[in-house]
Amino acid sequence: MLYISCLRNICAHRARSAQEGGRINNPVATPDARPVLYLVACGAGPARQLPGFVRSSQDEGWDVCVITTPAGATFLDADPVAELTGHPVRVSYKHPDEPDVLPPADAFVIAPATFNTINKMAAGISDTLALGLLNEAVGLGLPIVAAPWPNTALARHPVFQASVARLRDWGVRVILDPARLPRPADPDAGTFPWPELRAALTSLRGYDAS
Repeated sequence: MLYISCLRNICAHRARSAQEGGRINNPVATPDARPVLYLVACGAGPARQLPGFVRSSQDEGWDVCVITTPAGATFLDADPVAELTGHPVRVSYKHPDEPDVLPPADAFVIAPATFNTINKMAAGISDTLALGLLNEAVGLGLPIVAAPWPNTALARHPVFQASVARLRDWGVRVILDPARLPRPADPDAGTFPWPELRAALTSLRGYDAS
């Protein structure tokens, strides 16, 4: 029950938007507000490159909030990222009596998304704050872009392939090119799809939730 406040935040935002216009034609809640992007980082090497993506997202007009899985937190220096975004980096569920410290999300990007997180998300498991928010976002129909980053062997695992197919069927945009993934013996190799993720932000700005 500790994640109820997260759902309440998102639901309140959707309710306000519905009252103002009946439907959302873009993620901006009010004329002078930036759309809010929840950037979820999991435990893989590309998480170290997250500040550059945060800056480019801000340049596109997004108010970026960073959430990490517990493993993702080990790859990220939280203090500089919090200074960059103006929001604390969240890892754990807050206590129900504590105030919400992040604005409600309009869209989500998972970068990088690990083998574990993709499979858990497809199974509806919410054992971390990041997964709880992502599963709520699926239920609410919010736009989600995921960039999985397993190694080439894990990418061929039948459960992973089924999870990717299920997420795509739910409307999650999955950016995955097996030819660019790292090999098991060289986890720092491969080419993470930052350019494709940056391009995806344009389509998120035009999202219609009706």
